[in-house]
Amino acid sequence: MSQTPALLPGERRILRLDEVEAKSGFKRAHIYSLMKKGEFPQALRLGIRAVGWDSAEVDLWISERLKNRV
Repeated sequence: MSQTPALLPGERRILRLDEVEAKSGFKRAHIYSLMKKGEFPQALRLGIRAVGWDSAEVDLWISERLKNRV
């Protein structure tokens, strides 16, 4: 049985909703509301009932928010 290699910091991967909620601090409804307005990275369709977000896009979105704070 092979082990999954540990991810390196900054490595790009697909995040599921619970991880996006934890990173952004927002709940599902607010994330989808921001996506609809074009203010949050769009989800990627993974299957019929599954979506995920590109970790690099979410990290970039977070860093932009931090740069723009007063």
